[in-house]
Amino acid sequence: MLKKGLKLNSILTGSCPKCQEESMYVSKNMYNPSFTIKMKEECSHCGLRYKIEPSFFYGSMYVSYGLGVALGVAAFVVFYFFLKTNMKTAFIGITATLILLMPVIMRLSRNIWINIFISYDKDWKEKTDSQQS
Repeated sequence: MLKKGLKLNSILTGSCPKCQEESMYVSKNMYNPSFTIKMKEECSHCGLRYKIEPSFFYGSMYVSYGLGVALGVAAFVVFYFFLKTNMKTAFIGITATLILLMPVIMRLSRNIWINIFISYDKDWKEKTDSQQS
């Protein structure tokens, strides 16, 4: 398990980037099409609103593109060079890989995008308590 406070922890687990106490997503099952990218409105621990502004997560499409290209290249290398398939089979493998990993890419790109803008705050609890007083 990754150490709390690291961006990589929040990115890989999909937890709140500010407090890393709970998942940002309604469902842990990312392969349920209804809940793949359905997020909670805010964190129940630190109160962070996940949609910082309207259409905030449109920027994650750029991250998604980069992840898709990286996975496509990795799949090509595996199929073509390691498994010694022909070019047609390698491209079928790339397509299958990207389709199977689409929910992972979608969530991971959102996690990366929000973690670019929001950092872990080790003092979030004290700040939340002082705002409620």
